[in-house]
Amino acid sequence: MTENLALRHYGAAESEGIIEQLIALYLEVHAGQGDFYGEDRYRRQLSAHRQRDGWALVTAWLNEELIGYVYGFPLAPDTRWWDGIEEPVPVGFTEEDGHRTFAISELLVRAASRRQGVARALHDDLVGSRHEERMTLLARPDNGPAQAAYRSWGWRTVTRLRPGWPEAPLFDVLTRDPGMKK
Repeated sequence: MTENLALRHYGAAESEGIIEQLIALYLEVHAGQGDFYGEDRYRRQLSAHRQRDGWALVTAWLNEELIGYVYGFPLAPDTRWWDGIEEPVPVGFTEEDGHRTFAISELLVRAASRRQGVARALHDDLVGSRHEERMTLLARPDNGPAQAAYRSWGWRTVTRLRPGWPEAPLFDVLTRDPGMKK
């Protein structure tokens, strides 16, 4: 499948025309997973994240159909990303300056297109374009396929975190050096 895959890059302004497609795919991928994955919360999240300096989106298209995407942004000095983190963590772990850490907020692929290299292509494209000192993402501990993929791509679990959103699940906090080649 990856030979017919088209990856496209967007900043916040350029993504305006595909917001409804992004939301629809998110809702499809997370259908039946509870209130935390509902439309209203995700619309607010996506809107807030798109306003972050350095927000970047990579989409995967197959025959002009959106089948996946990944997005993230550098963590600002006043970030709330680390709110809800479980202690202990290494000294200085949550200190940000706007250039230290790039946070991947979403990486998702339509069910019919999984296990065909799409998530890896999206991941590698975004990670390869970043210059921050490290990267972070949150993954549900019970998502075995995602956890296995992240480990094979060079990510390591540091601790856990429960975001301040209502109904938020517990997540593993993973980090990675963007220069790592896997």
